[in-house]
Amino acid sequence: MAKYIPKTGSRKNVRIGSRNHTRKIPKGIIQVQASFNNTIVTITDVRGRVISWSSAGTCGFKGTRRGTPFAAQTAAGNAIRTVSDQGMQRAEIMIKGPGLGRDATLRAIRRSGILLNFIRDVTPMPHNGCRSPKKDVYKTKNKHEKYFKRNKQVKSLIKIIDYYGSREIKSLYSDTTMEMC
Repeated sequence: MAKYIPKTGSRKNVRIGSRNHTRKIPKGIIQVQASFNNTIVTITDVRGRVISWSSAGTCGFKGTRRGTPFAAQTAAGNAIRTVSDQGMQRAEIMIKGPGLGRDATLRAIRRSGILLNFIRDVTPMPHNGCRSPKKDVYKTKNKHEKYFKRNKQVKSLIKIIDYYGSREIKSLYSDTTMEMC
């Protein structure tokens, strides 16, 4: 029986880099995804291949503590530690998301000694995107009830004014209630 000979050009069979040899990477991209629940720091080379990554969850934080700035700072420190051993000196930072970890990761990266080319905010912003949900019927009923209650108050004030006269009423009520009339 003949043995199958793999194609040399196929990507699956060819190893891109040896696992034992660490690459020297002078420049890279640091991508920070900061949500309210977690912060993920991914460090890639210029071509976009992941070198190292870390998150607040992998650093040992659980539950609501993952969303804290301290957890984000630790995650950034862990991700940068492996990259600085490989010789990264310059980096570009791309920050995405509204979380608390945005500033903390930036501080940790600055402290590590890596020079920053630029910092870019790539948070997705809708240009009048999805349609908003239908108005709740219960809320509109409450608005009408408030309106009718106010109307009753105004009508009762008008009746009092008609009975007593406006000069005496001004002394009894404050100016704000008279503005309603």
